[in-house]
Amino acid sequence: MITIPQVVEKIVSSQPFLAEALVDGLINISSLARKIQDQVEQSVKKPVKLGAIIMALNRLAPSLEVKINPGLKEVITNVGDIIVRSQLVDFTYKNSNTLIEKHTELLKSIGPNQEFFYTMVQGVFESNLVVSNTLREKVEQVFSTEMLVSKSEDLSSVTLKLPSTNSQQLGFYYFILKNIAWAGINIREVISTTNEFTLVVNDTDIDKTFSVLKNMGKN
Repeated sequence: MITIPQVVEKIVSSQPFLAEALVDGLINISSLARKIQDQVEQSVKKPVKLGAIIMALNRLAPSLEVKINPGLKEVITNVGDIIVRSQLVDFTYKNSNTLIEKHTELLKSIGPNQEFFYTMVQGVFESNLVVSNTLREKVEQVFSTEMLVSKSEDLSSVTLKLPSTNSQQLGFYYFILKNIAWAGINIREVISTTNEFTLVVNDTDIDKTFSVLKNMGKN
């Protein structure tokens, strides 16, 4: 027969972010107990007192800390180089039949120069282009016939080189974005590949962003 503590652990463990908040002491235990009381009673097929659920939650938190932290912290501490770029411009254009041709034309005009920052992300309805400010006029010239949705200047980026196991670790990106949000940093753009993760922020937030990302594995 399944016990109340087993049911409570199953409910909490099925929601990783709830489990993390419980470990960090961010949740009112009594409120959580009331919220899951019906689920617990359905699982054990009998009425369950609120106090029994509260006791199970209090006993569960320390064991969850052991289960949650090692895997995620191991990935976080294995994050590689942090690359900072400043003086960036963010363009967003509406997708069109000629947009890819314009990207190709722009890349050919730039050549193999590695000093420029250049990223392009194509969405369903629009495409985003984040480039070094020195390319701003060239972008505006090449894309002059395309529909500009928005343009933002005075931006910087922080790029993380990620361990290959990042895609297998539940909550990895949540952990990064949570720390950024708690620091009061507004993210302007997110750009990612399999093993790279770039945040574009306002120039005024770049020092704080770098500090948060550099120290997050030490928390």
